[in-house]
Amino acid sequence: MTTLEILQRAKAATAALSTLTTETKNAALLAMADALVEDTTSILAANATDMEAAKATISSVMLDRLALTEDRIAAMAEGIRQVAALPDPVGHTLNETIRSDGLRIRKVSVPVGVVGIIYESRPNVTSDAAALAVKSGNVCVLRGGKEAYRSAAAIVTALRRGLEQAGLAADMVNLIEDTTRQSATELMKADAYVDLLIPRGGAGLIRACVENATVPCIQTGTGICHIYVDKAADLDMALNIVDNAKMSRPSVCNACEVCLVHRDIASAFLPRLKERLCDPARPHTAELRLDTAAAAIIDGTPAGETDFDTEFLDYILAVRVVEDVEQAITHIAAHSTHHSEAIVTADAATAARFTAAVDSSAVYVNASTRFTDGGEFGLGCEMGISTQKLHARGPMGLAELTTYKYIITGEGHVR
Repeated sequence: MTTLEILQRAKAATAALSTLTTETKNAALLAMADALVEDTTSILAANATDMEAAKATISSVMLDRLALTEDRIAAMAEGIRQVAALPDPVGHTLNETIRSDGLRIRKVSVPVGVVGIIYESRPNVTSDAAALAVKSGNVCVLRGGKEAYRSAAAIVTALRRGLEQAGLAADMVNLIEDTTRQSATELMKADAYVDLLIPRGGAGLIRACVENATVPCIQTGTGICHIYVDKAADLDMALNIVDNAKMSRPSVCNACEVCLVHRDIASAFLPRLKERLCDPARPHTAELRLDTAAAAIIDGTPAGETDFDTEFLDYILAVRVVEDVEQAITHIAAHSTHHSEAIVTADAATAARFTAAVDSSAVYVNASTRFTDGGEFGLGCEMGISTQKLHARGPMGLAELTTYKYIITGEGHVR
C-alpha cells in the first residue's frame, strides 16, 4: 500500500476513534496487549531477521536498542495495559465561563487527530505510540527505520488484530511500508492528512523534520544530558548516579553524556570515577574524554572540539572541571539539548540555583537522568521526550496528545 493510501485510510478512521467511550478504548487496548503476547514467537522471528541484517551496519550498543526478547515483549504488553488503566484525557472541561448574559463557554479537551511518528531502531516505540494514540482518541501513522521494519510490522500486525477483535477498525494503527526517505518526506508534508508529526530519534532525523516539515512538528529525543558534581556533593552518591546515568543503558536519550566536576573536589572525585567506570572487570568500560584540567588529574582521551556537543549513545563520557555552579550552568546553557540535567549536592541553596537557572525539560537534584521516561513519570509510556516548549515539554503522555476546543451554549444569543 502506498504512503498516500495509508494516510487516506488513517484520516478516514479519525471520526470513529475520536468519539469512542473510555470503556471501548480500554477494551481495545487490553485486546492489543493480549495479541502482542500471543504473537511473541512471530515477533521474535522478525526481530531476529532484523538483528542479523543490522549487525554489519550498526554498533553493538545500538543493536541492544533493536533487540527484542520475550521479556521485552511482555513489558511492551504491560505498558499497554498500564495505559488502559490511566484516566481518559479526552472530554474534560478545562475551563468554564458563564457570561452575565447566560452564554456558557467551555474549553474541552479533544484528540489531535492523525499523529505521525517517525522513529528509528526501537521496536518498543511501535507499541507505546499505538497505545497512547488509541487511549487519547488519535489515529497513529508509524514510520519506523529500515533496520527495525520487520519487527515493527510484526508488532503492528498483532496490534491491528487486537483492534479488530475488540470490534474497532484496524486503520486506527498504521505502519508506513516504504522505509526510504521519500516516505518520511511525504509524512512531513502531508498537511491534508497529518495533524501532528513527532520525530523520535537522532539529531539528523530531528533536524530533517524541523527544517522540512510543513506539518506541525514536536522536537523530541536528542539528549546531551549533563551531571554536575558540586563541591558539596556526597562523592559516593555522585559515583552511583554518574555510573547509572552513563553505564546502565548508554544508547538511550536520557543517558548522561557530560560530567561537570567542581574544581574543589576534582582531585578526589575524578580518580574514583575513572576507577569505577573504567574497571576492566566490568562487562563494558567507559572511555573518558577529558578537558585540560581533568586530564591533569587522570589519564584519558583528550576531549576534541565537538565532544561536549555530541550525543555519544555509547560508553563514552565527556568530562570537564568547572570553577563553580555558575560555570556549570553557563556550560549547560551553551551545550545542552534541553533534555535532562542533574546536580549532585548537599547544599540546598546551590541546588535551588541550579534548578532555577537550567532551562531543560527535566532537572534533577541528587538523582540519575535515567528517570526521564514516561513510565517512570507515571504516564504508562511515552510518545517521546519533547525538548521544546510548545505545545509539550518532557515525556509526552496522554494529556500531551490532546488539544482543546471551545463549546459555546446559548439560548438564542446574538451579538
